[in-house]
Amino acid sequence: MIDQGLVDIQKAIPGILVELKYSITDNFIGKDVYGDLNRAYLQPEMVKRLANASALLKKSNPGYSLLVYDAARPNSVQYDLWNALDNLNIPARSKTQYVADPRIGSNHNFGCAIDLTIADEKGTPLDMGTNFDFFGPLAYPRSEQEMLSKGKLSQKQIANRQILRKVMNQAGFKTNTTEWWHFDGMSKSEARARYGMIK
Repeated sequence: MIDQGLVDIQKAIPGILVELKYSITDNFIGKDVYGDLNRAYLQPEMVKRLANASALLKKSNPGYSLLVYDAARPNSVQYDLWNALDNLNIPARSKTQYVADPRIGSNHNFGCAIDLTIADEKGTPLDMGTNFDFFGPLAYPRSEQEMLSKGKLSQKQIANRQILRKVMNQAGFKTNTTEWWHFDGMSKSEARARYGMIK
């Protein structure tokens, strides 16, 4: 990662928390697919934006911290995630809704996307209504009002998501419409043009 010019998030941003979900078994595959990779890396420009988001969060909610679940991801792991969807009986036509096609790559594969949440003073993640990597409308930012009206999400859960979205958007990241935890730093075509894919 460092050889490709990426930056270790924790070395660059004081107070940010990292728990890489794919380097432990607490993920939708149920296994560690990262092996020796247990640090979170991003492109330098993305780290600057993330530092800004972290500062904005500390200013608006002094006890809160950003908690990173995933950042730069080798493309080889993208294949593992893609293939794991077959075990969850996700139809082929719906796979790209949850995992980017590894042949094209995810923004994670260019170091330009991040998955994260907010942790409280004790380091406990805030209640966002679903776990990280939850597949379905309950996790969709675009479906929050519908889920609220059905009683499946609470105002507090949505408010927690909005705190995260506000600081990330203000720092220059774009919201993903189907994953409350995922934010992109640029379009995939721009990321591909500017940075090589992380193998």
